[in-house]
Parts: sequence; structure tokens; C-alpha cells
Amino acid sequence: MQNVFTGDVAARYDEDCASISTEEALSPMLDVLQELAGGGAALEFAIGTGRVGVPLAARGVPVSGIELSEDMVAELRRKPGGRDLPVVIGDMATTTVDGTYSLVYLVFNTLSNLIEQDEQVACFANAAAHLAPGGTFVIEQGEPDLRRFPPGALAVPFEIGDEHLGFDTYDLVAQQLTSHHYRVGDRELLASHHRWVWFGELDLMARLAGLRLQDRWADWHRTAPDNDHTGTVSIYVKDSRPA
Repeated sequence: MQNVFTGDVAARYDEDCASISTEEALSPMLDVLQELAGGGAALEFAIGTGRVGVPLAARGVPVSGIELSEDMVAELRRKPGGRDLPVVIGDMATTTVDGTYSLVYLVFNTLSNLIEQDEQVACFANAAAHLAPGGTFVIEQGEPDLRRFPPGALAVPFEIGDEHLGFDTYDLVAQQLTSHHYRVGDRELLASHHRWVWFGELDLMARLAGLRLQDRWADWHRTAPDNDHTGTVSIYVKDSRPA
């Protein structure tokens, strides 16, 4: 698993994500996660700076985390309540923590940071291993909008602003994409590598881990997916029957 969330990237992560970190933006997600936790404990894969974990814990959900970047966890610890969240440093595909959970969740397309299929399969298995029978694995992961990638194109822009330019380049055969970020004022170029996953592939990874698809939505408002609003939130449940 790649770790690009270090140093300055970690230090400005919350600033860069400010627009999706407001109470208004987070409330639909937190509502869903709190409901699915059902009064039990939650484990966040790639908890990062606690953008989601801290406010979810403030709602009374016991939240633990796994995070690869020590710099991101340092940012989490600076937040009110951030020191109360147990976090283990490690790769979410293989790192384990004690206990079982009613909810494991992985948001913001972070599964794609695992750039090999075997790593992604292992991530599902790791989620299932931490779930109590009947528990839920929630993953927010969208498919790339390849309709915007015409034949012969080199890149597709995802943000063009005064301070930031962002472009994705694709390797369609390998299911790999690279997000290129250029910060204009700092003259800084950052590239992060990702492996996107088709929804059918997600469901197969889940089945291999003993999970079944319960719901898929286009957003945290539970909007039904369609051709213009492809599903980004998938809800998987661990079989409650004894093995």
C-alpha cells in the first residue's frame, strides 16, 4: 500500500478537505454509520486525521482505527477528542486489532490506495475478520467516469482552480490511474497512484470474504444509482449463521 499522506500532505489534509468536512456535508454519512453501528463499536480503516471518526465518536459510537501514516494520526491527536480514539499504525489490508465490531467502514475512495488486486481482496477479508456475525462493512468507492476519457486523450481534469490543478491519467488495461496534483502557489507536483474497482468486482471480493451485498447507493442520502449517478456507497453484511 502506498503512503503519500506524510509531511505537508498530512499537515494540510484537513484544509484541503474542508468543503467535505463541514457538519452539513458529514451529517448524512454520520447518520448512516451511527445507524449501522446499532449501538455497537465501529472500526475505521484508514482513519487518517479523524475527519469522520472524531465526529462519529462524538455521537456516542465507540470508534477505533487503523492508519498507515503516523503523520495523519498526529493530526488526529491534535483535535478535541482525538486522543480518545484507539488507533493502530499499519496497513488496513493486513493489520488487526483486538475485539470484534458491529461496523467496519472505509470511505472517500480509499480502497483504491491499495494498488494491487490481492491487497484489495485482503482488505475485504480483514474487514470480515473484525466483524461480529451480522456486522456491516461499509465502503465508499466510486468507479471512474470513463465516459469523460475519449480515445487518444492523455488525461482528464478533476479540478481546475486558481491554486490547484488536478488531472487523472489512466491505464485502462491494468485498472490503474494516477492523480496528478499541481499546487500553483507552491509550484509543487504530487502524484498518487490508485487501482479502481468495478462494482461487480467489489461484490465478488465481498463474497470471497463471506460478506453479502445489502444495499448500494449513489450517495449518503441513499439515492438510487443510475447511469449518471453510479453507486459510491456499498453496504455488505457478514453472515450471522454459524460457520
